[in-house]
Amino acid sequence: MNILIFGPNGSGKGTQGALLMEKYGIRHIESGAVFRQHISGGTELGRKAKGYIDRGELVPDDITIPMVLDILKAQAGKGWLLDGFPRNMEQARKLHEALTQAGMKLDYVVEILLPRKTARERIMGRRLCVNNNNHPNNIFIDAIKPNGEVCRVCGGALKTRPDDQDEAAINKRHDIYYDEKNGTLAAAYYFKDLAARGETAYIELDGSRTIGEIRADLLAKLN
Repeated sequence: MNILIFGPNGSGKGTQGALLMEKYGIRHIESGAVFRQHISGGTELGRKAKGYIDRGELVPDDITIPMVLDILKAQAGKGWLLDGFPRNMEQARKLHEALTQAGMKLDYVVEILLPRKTARERIMGRRLCVNNNNHPNNIFIDAIKPNGEVCRVCGGALKTRPDDQDEAAINKRHDIYYDEKNGTLAAAYYFKDLAARGETAYIELDGSRTIGEIRADLLAKLN
């Protein structure tokens, strides 16, 4: 099973992706990891990408897409979950063309829908337990609100990640994601149009619900 997943920071995309990987035994392929794998492996594409990264420049699509495709091909027959790419309409078009030329079918595209304000609050409301970062605590989500100033699971002290409290940085990331003309949502809608023509299946999930509710809806729509 080959899946492409979209969702803003704060939507729970990583959590749902992990559940899919566990259930179907597919590999999580995240855009940042693609660069790291090629660079550490010393591939020609990795060397080219490193030059751009070292200069603080964006890696061109004609390097990025072959890097992504190489790793997807390595998973042939095993399945993959692609996360964090594409980020705009042009990348979506080029990825679609590359997959078609390689004879690789995209089975599902998953979009987790969440209002921008809610997504921002979820990020800024996250609290990390010093005993276990996997203990869910969020001051803006009733189901997992901390017990006052301590972890709702174990009573441990809570802390925040600095980047979770950087509203300007959060807004910048969301500016890119929620842009329906040139940003990540434009890429998602490209695949939504393909689904309307029967080239893939497009699943929309209400990200405002609980993790369990979203998971149940997702699994029902995949089966």
